Amino acid sequence: MTRQRLIGCLLALALTAAAYPVHANPLAVGGRLPEIVLPMPEEPSVLNYLGLSGGGTFEIPQIDAEVVVVEIFSMY
Repeated sequence: MTRQRLIGCLLALALTAAAYPVHANPLAVGGRLPEIVLPMPEEPSVLNYLGLSGGGTFEIPQIDAEVVVVEIFSMY
């Protein structure tokens, strides 16, 4: 049973590693995100929290904060 588990783990690791392209170019430390245009939140409390006003769309640099953490999920 232990040997089968080890082989299963190694196979899963190999398949996971194959899913990530080696040529991907991650952002450099201190680098800038590409321009991302987002829809303006509809909730007034969310607009206030983010320091945004108006309607339409906004970009991340418009958020009134010293630090903005962006978590991106790639699901396909």
